[in-house]
Amino acid sequence: MQSEQGPIEGVFSIERMAKIGTGTTARRVKQTALYYVRETEDGIMELQGLNNKHVPFGPVETLSKDELLADYLPMPQLFKEVVGNLRMVQKSVARGDKFRKRGENFTAEYEYANALNLDEQNVRANFGIGLCLLARDEEDKAKKVFDRILGLDMAFSDDHKHLFNEYGIALRKKKLFGQAVDYYRRALDLSHDDENLWYNLARAQFERQDWAACAEATAKCLDLNPLHEEGRKIMEYLTKKSLV
Repeated sequence: MQSEQGPIEGVFSIERMAKIGTGTTARRVKQTALYYVRETEDGIMELQGLNNKHVPFGPVETLSKDELLADYLPMPQLFKEVVGNLRMVQKSVARGDKFRKRGENFTAEYEYANALNLDEQNVRANFGIGLCLLARDEEDKAKKVFDRILGLDMAFSDDHKHLFNEYGIALRKKKLFGQAVDYYRRALDLSHDDENLWYNLARAQFERQDWAACAEATAKCLDLNPLHEEGRKIMEYLTKKSLV
């Protein structure tokens, strides 16, 4: 737990009443929820729940400092463990990214698995394992991983749109054009005004020879950036071949 002079960072708990059971066996019991809390520069408290291995996971909630101090109990005895676990996850993911970029996919997968052992919902680690599997042509396993990612709320934050984009490119290179289109559309749900995502979607549709969808995506790309060179080339091709 940081000192009172600096921004608040620590582990806090709150007791809430919860209903368990159904019908005549239903009863209300007290449950303790644990949160990792960090104070932002503008004094807002960001809370993230802890999983059963004491690692922050899931969506980030916010509340005021007054609300935190009034309703939550500090748990300084857990702070060192939580921060240590968080750093282990971050380091394992960073090592996994490093090895994957060097083409050492088995070693990368090992590092990602270490991260997922502590935080099974870590988006970067899940994406990383999926990309490793795809690089090894284990497409069925990779698809299961990415289907799991689509069930993670945290996957749909703006921070992760580049991962959807990277996976879409990998799928396209494997000639899995239908899946590439699906994942680019997911990425565009996160960032509708990214001309490069629209261009990559157009490329995947081009490979499928879905000319109408290709033209639509290319037009979106060029609306956002009329000077997008690769997008202009696709549109020129479609126009020359009377495909639009």
